Parts: sequence; structure tokens; C-alpha cells
Amino acid sequence: IQRTMDCQSAEEETCEEQYDSENCTCSSEHAKSDTALPVTLKILQNWVPRVSHYFDKEHYTYVGHQIVIQESIEHFGAVVWPGALALSQYLESNQEQFNLKDKKVLEIGAGTGLLSIVACILGAHVTATDLPEVLENLSYNISRNTQNLNMHKPEVRKLVWGEGLNEDFPVSTYHYDFILATDVVYHHGALDPLLATMVYFCKPGTVLLWANKFRFSTDYEFLEKVCDIFNTTILAEFPESNVKLLKATVRKN
Repeated sequence: IQRTMDCQSAEEETCEEQYDSENCTCSSEHAKSDTALPVTLKILQNWVPRVSHYFDKEHYTYVGHQIVIQESIEHFGAVVWPGALALSQYLESNQEQFNLKDKKVLEIGAGTGLLSIVACILGAHVTATDLPEVLENLSYNISRNTQNLNMHKPEVRKLVWGEGLNEDFPVSTYHYDFILATDVVYHHGALDPLLATMVYFCKPGTVLLWANKFRFSTDYEFLEKVCDIFNTTILAEFPESNVKLLKATVRKN
């Protein structure tokens, strides 16, 4: 999986040539930046991998807590990708800018649950969502790492992008302060439903924080669509991992 997702193919090299930094900063007429330029960061090596034949268990430390994550080799969604590390690190280091205490937080494509666990530790009311086949491992990780802590009890729910949104998450009942998404954009066929899901949950007052490793031209095309719809700012870049961290909010009419 790691080789497949991280290989520097000819398509990626072409992508880098076609989409330079000027095209990808979202600092066009559609964007409103809090600062002149995004900060440049490096993902800290704060984990020790421990490998088995069927599952990987990795140990992380965020906000003073050790987090043990079980990965499954059977699903892309059950692996910790660099976007989750980048956003977890950023939220830990910028708690004044993004105060999650007592806030309602929805993670879409939660995967192993690392980011949702970090958000819980930071005091949020967290709903972690993903596809049905990922939920068992996701629930296990979240339960294992939050059960003995004095925090809001997190919720794990099924969410298929673009499907049954109004039935499962009616607007009259569900409103979130933050939407979190990491490495949800890669070479798959559900990008339009993903964008529709982001639009559905992002209401006035909601902040979307999206961290992604950019590999292919389709990733940058999705970024352009996000910039066309939302007020978008690149908060940070992690050049060694090709990860960009973005903040998006609904435009005022």
C-alpha cells in the first residue's frame, strides 16, 4: 500500500510541472488568507512502528497522551496516512487558533481514528465516520484510546459520501463547528460525492480543515473546485511529505 500510494510516478512528475505553487495556494480572488503565506512545517517523527503479519500497531504521542493505533492491511482506510499526522500535529500546536474544547467536530473518512482521538483529547464532541467495512477497526481504536480519559465520549457512525446525508444527518438536528478530513482525495471515483458531502456539512460558522498529500493532477483539480466554492486558505505545507493543510469556510452571499 505504501509503495502504491507514495511512488513518484511519471504522472506525479507531470502534475508537479503543471500545477506550480502559484496555482495551488488558493490565494486567488476566491481566497482570503489570514497570513501572507502558509507556514512550512515538517511532520515530527513521534511514533515507533511495530509490525505484525496481519496488523500494525503504532504508538503516537499527542497532547501528552500515548495513542496506540491498530492498522489493518485489508483496507486503505485502516492505515494512518501523512495527512492525519500533519493535521493532528497542527491542532496540537495551534490550540489557541483552533480551540476544539466543547466544540462539535465531524471527521469524514476517519480511517484508523487517530485524528478523531486527538480531537477528543483536545476536548471536542467528536463524531468519526467512514465506510462500513472500516468501522470495526475505527471503533476499536477510538474506544481503546478514550475509554479511561475524562472527555466527551466520541461517536462512530457510517457515512458513505453523498449518500443518505439528509436522512442520516438532517440539517435541523446536526450542525458541526469543525469538519476534519485527511487524505480523502486520491485516485478514486468518489470525488464528486466527497465534494457534495463537504458542501452539505459546511454551514455558516463551520470550519473545514483538510490535510492531503498531493500526488496526481486530479488532486489539484479537486483543490481548485474547493477554492471555487469556499473561502479557502492554505494554513501550512509539509514539503517533505507533499502535504498541504487547508482551511475552508462558506462564502457569505
